[in-house]
Amino acid sequence: MWWKRGLVVMDPAKLARLKRRFKKPKFIRFESWRYKRLETGWRKPKGIDNKMRLERKGWPVRVKIGYRSPKIIRGLHPSGYREVYVRNEEELRRLKGQTDIAIRLSGKLGARKRRILTEIAEEMSLKVLNPYKKPRLER
Repeated sequence: MWWKRGLVVMDPAKLARLKRRFKKPKFIRFESWRYKRLETGWRKPKGIDNKMRLERKGWPVRVKIGYRSPKIIRGLHPSGYREVYVRNEEELRRLKGQTDIAIRLSGKLGARKRRILTEIAEEMSLKVLNPYKKPRLER
């Protein structure tokens, strides 16, 4: 398989296209569509006559290792960039010179710090996934 040939450096747009190609099915809990009290989050079916556990046709698929995405695209942001969480200016400065990353600013930052970090990231030509936006003035 092509992704097992070691670490391959690719264009983020190409990686994003590749990630879309390896679309995983939606793994849902057995009969969660039938009962409102059941959440849709995955639970392994364990009943002895469970049709989903027996992998009958017409029932949702079970979680298996074969559905795992290739290592090279696993954990990437849909844009194709590797996502890095940034809490302060020092962490942002450490990322200088890296082009294959996109930064996500901490949700605990205030508007002033967020604006400063967004400006610094633009100077460093880094993609910011959740940049500072000027608040709209209410009329």
